[in-house]
Formats: sequence, C-alpha cells, structure tokens
Amino acid sequence: MSSPRRALVVVDVQQEYFEGPLQIQHPPREESLANVVRAMDLATEQELPVVVVQHEYPEGAPVFAVGSAGWALHPDVETRIAPSWKRTTKQNGSVFAGSEVAGWLAEQGVDTITIVGFMTNNCDIATAVDAEGLGLAAEVLSDATGAIHLANEQGQVSAEVLHETLMVLLHSNFAAVATTDVWAEAVRSGDALPKNDLGTSATQGRAAFNS
Repeated sequence: MSSPRRALVVVDVQQEYFEGPLQIQHPPREESLANVVRAMDLATEQELPVVVVQHEYPEGAPVFAVGSAGWALHPDVETRIAPSWKRTTKQNGSVFAGSEVAGWLAEQGVDTITIVGFMTNNCDIATAVDAEGLGLAAEVLSDATGAIHLANEQGQVSAEVLHETLMVLLHSNFAAVATTDVWAEAVRSGDALPKNDLGTSATQGRAAFNS
C-alpha cells in the first residue's frame, strides 16, 4: 500500500472556544490546544500541506463576528501559520462547504486529511463526513479536538460522553481516530492509520453488549 499524502486541517481554533458559552470542555481545552500545536509543528517539520480554517459571521453576530475578540485565532495557532499554507474562512460546519479547500487539496495531491481543532460535535464531524463524498480519507486526532456540554429539548449530554461517543462513531466508518502521539509515528513512518468499518464495529458492539 502506498503512503498516504496527508494534509493537516486545523479547524476553528479560535478564541470563542476558550471564552464564553462555547468553551471546550473535553478534553481540557489547553491540552487539546497543545496537541493542535504539536500537530502543526510536525506538519512543518514533515512539509505537509496545511489548511487553517476560521469560522466567520458578519459584524454584530453573537459569536464569531468578523474582527471580534472571539473570532480571532488563538495566538499559538496564528503565530505558526506559514505563507505556503492555505488560510480560509467559512460559515458552515464543514470546511469544504462554500470554500476552495477541496480544490486546493487536490492541487497538492492530497488523498488524506487529518482533522484537528473544534468542535468534535459540529465542524469536525461535518468535515469528516464530507471528506468521504470527495474521495478523501479522513483522520481525527482524539486529543487535539474537543466537545462542549449540550442540553436541549431532546435531553442533555456531557462533553466527555459526547466526545468519546463521536470518536467511536467516527472510527466505525468515517475516519481513522488516533491520538496525536500515534499519528506522529504514522506520519514519520509514512504509514496509514488503521480504521475500523461499520460491519466489524457492529459485530463487536453486539458481542460487547450481549455478553
């Protein structure tokens, strides 16, 4: 099997996720941020293509308003951006919706995207699902992403349960899920990350809950 041609996709590592109602709750946001930064530094070392995405709404919006403090990228991300990287904004969940990201990745010969950033329960899962339709393999770094507590008319779920559940769901079909350490080893060796499939996950699930 040929080595994957990876690109790192850094999703919305913005101040909204470190302050206010959208604060990342699990994994701890400072730990997630540290792993995002590690992934960016490794991408630089290994000369991987990198896309840095920033969610953006018009001035006056309650969150992600262009030019606002919450809209800004975290300084640890902003200071690492290289001129050769693709920098873009979006207004939808998926980084591919309404953007030039897919075309830019194709120009770089990319066949695999590694997703880091926020949030697990919105933009990360939307991006991984969209990648399938574009013929791209997806990887998600479990400790370089993060979720928030949710509650609405359908119930409530903690960020920890939500994040861990979505990691299982993603790994069952849409993406290979791994820690930043495991991914770094795979990048340096040129190996693909192992991914489960829905049939196997379903069989293992039945065995786990029917035993």
